[in-house]
Amino acid sequence: MVTDTRLLADDARRLLDELDRDVPGASLSSGECRPALDIIETANGAEVIVDVAGVPAAALRVAIRRDTVLVVGAKLAQTSPPDVRFHLAERSYGRFARAVRVSGAFDAKRAKAIVADGLLRVVLPRIDDRRGHLIHIEVETE
Repeated sequence: MVTDTRLLADDARRLLDELDRDVPGASLSSGECRPALDIIETANGAEVIVDVAGVPAAALRVAIRRDTVLVVGAKLAQTSPPDVRFHLAERSYGRFARAVRVSGAFDAKRAKAIVADGLLRVVLPRIDDRRGHLIHIEVETE
């Protein structure tokens, strides 16, 4: 039996391989970065919000397996002239993979991933709760 952890690790490797193939320069990136993220609950579901300033949408992949959201990406270093000296260097560059568990019943098929203003928002709508509502069931004959 393959564990969820193993499946997620395989998923992350596949998505990183896809980035290496599709994003010029991603495979040459030797560093790793760990973008900050938040998970918030809203009236309609949950959101995973990730700091992705400087990462184009084409360099991001988002997947969901059961109750885990997987965000994979590549933040490529900007090229600097050879005579530039850094006085302070705090920004990190490279490939990243973040996996976070979310609790609740979410409809993964209606999930959306939106990049704007340096943030990636993964919106996970709740599954509509139909308990307590009248549901009409057709009566058939054999």
